[in-house]
Amino acid sequence: MSADGNSADGGAASAAAAASTGAADPTAAPRGTAHGKVILFGEHAVVYGVPALAVGIDRGAWAQVTNANANAKASVLHVRGWDVTVREDGGDEGPALGRAFRDVIAATRREQRAAGVPEIGDVHVEAEADLPPGGGLGCSAALGVAVARALDPSATAESIAARVDAWERVFHGNPSGIDAAVAAMGGCVQFTRGDGEARATIERVRVSEAIHLCIGHSGQASSTKSMVESVARIRERRPETTQKTFDAIHTLVKNARLAIVDHDLRAIGQLLDLNQMLLSGLFLSTPEIEQMCATARTAGALGAKLTGAGGGGCVVALVGDAARSTEVLAAWKAEGYEGFAATVKPEVHDVREILQKLHERVTRATAGSP
Repeated sequence: MSADGNSADGGAASAAAAASTGAADPTAAPRGTAHGKVILFGEHAVVYGVPALAVGIDRGAWAQVTNANANAKASVLHVRGWDVTVREDGGDEGPALGRAFRDVIAATRREQRAAGVPEIGDVHVEAEADLPPGGGLGCSAALGVAVARALDPSATAESIAARVDAWERVFHGNPSGIDAAVAAMGGCVQFTRGDGEARATIERVRVSEAIHLCIGHSGQASSTKSMVESVARIRERRPETTQKTFDAIHTLVKNARLAIVDHDLRAIGQLLDLNQMLLSGLFLSTPEIEQMCATARTAGALGAKLTGAGGGGCVVALVGDAARSTEVLAAWKAEGYEGFAATVKPEVHDVREILQKLHERVTRATAGSP
């Protein structure tokens, strides 16, 4: 487990829609957007085969492609906000971002060759991420998906996620794939880690109405590697107790999936609180995380828990509507914690998929007519 519209900090609804469809304005420079990721249920237990539920939020990353300067002689990526510029020809000793950029361009060109379409040439990519790096919200995957989608706007979400695997391997070695899948597809997914020869499975979970979340940072850095190792040590010392915790989390995930499909917010909130209690029992919580969860509940949140690795990082709180988000964020801010409101959008079908199905129906009807 590695536990926007026109700008990164505005127009989030447009970005979410574009990220879901992959659509691009043919008269404009190719542009890609991507979702940030929040794990609602199942972190850590997912390492041991328990499914996890994650959602794509309407804050993430964007990228836009133009032809490279004639003197560049290679593709260039500039990430605003970070004020970092890398080239695809930086070599294996270059910065990680440059190697990731090189690998996703190579993956894009391979698929374009296989499909018999013209390969992209040298390009200049402007990009920006509106997620805190290292906060457990899938920042690197969102940036990778936005870049990959801008490089090839006609590619499907599944194809984009596969290409971004090359990008993610640079940063995480052996990524689970959940970050890239959520960044590309949005909505809600159930993820089960592969075991041995078995491949990981990712299933869409229907979201019929918007889900409103508040996401706050505890102010402490979180190390996924150290937290996963900590749980492994606890499991070695107390295997039966730890397995009972994982079994309980598995039950929560199954119930949470049903609650999400039914849009039963009260049930989702109660399950978030129970998941937090179980994670705390694995020594993954901190006083700051517990304070943020309690503060959110007092301010009207329906439930709250850590999200991601724990030991620091972010907290997610479920609220009934956008107005309640304001109250939770204000309560956190009064205690010195920064946060933002996010929305999980209802599932939107890909327009291209709908048109393709309509075309197939018309073709079948025409073929069957006299």
